[in-house]
Amino acid sequence: MIRDLITKNRSYRRFHQGFSVAHDRLKELVDLARLSASAANKQPLKYILSCDPDRNATVFPTLAWAASLKDWPGPSEGERPSAYIIMLGDKGLSNPYVKYDVGIAAQSILLGATEKGLGGSMIASVKRDRLREKLAIPDSCEILLVVALGKPKEDVVIEDAPPSGDTTYWRDADGVHHVPKRPLEDIIIG
Repeated sequence: MIRDLITKNRSYRRFHQGFSVAHDRLKELVDLARLSASAANKQPLKYILSCDPDRNATVFPTLAWAASLKDWPGPSEGERPSAYIIMLGDKGLSNPYVKYDVGIAAQSILLGATEKGLGGSMIASVKRDRLREKLAIPDSCEILLVVALGKPKEDVVIEDAPPSGDTTYWRDADGVHHVPKRPLEDIIIG
């Protein structure tokens, strides 16, 4: 069952924008993150939830999408996320391991979203100063990651990496997103 969730949990970048994600659903997802492991149990993460179209329109232009898809500027109107969870590190509680906490928490959020029929993407390429200003994020919090969420509007498939070892993701002529993965034998070294 966990394998199914993990293989369905892809980085989706196109969504049914009109499909709304309820604020309570976002709270449920953050609760999964809250219950996840935290280095030294410091629990330095804080969250800003956005599922309002106007607020989402403020968040969207602060994000960069899919660096490997050079000619794609990101999801067009109608294909943008229905919700975002902005993940912050409380500088007063933070420690050098907050970078691990954010990854664990984001994965918990995305696995929970997948279980509920949603999809999403972790976005680290953020215009942080602009997002801080637009959402009045206090200086006591560091912007770590934005998780974009919604009902996926694209197919994402996992496939074996070619013999060259190239793991660059790509889209075919039908818009299917291909994600090459290295063989298991190649990543276990002992």
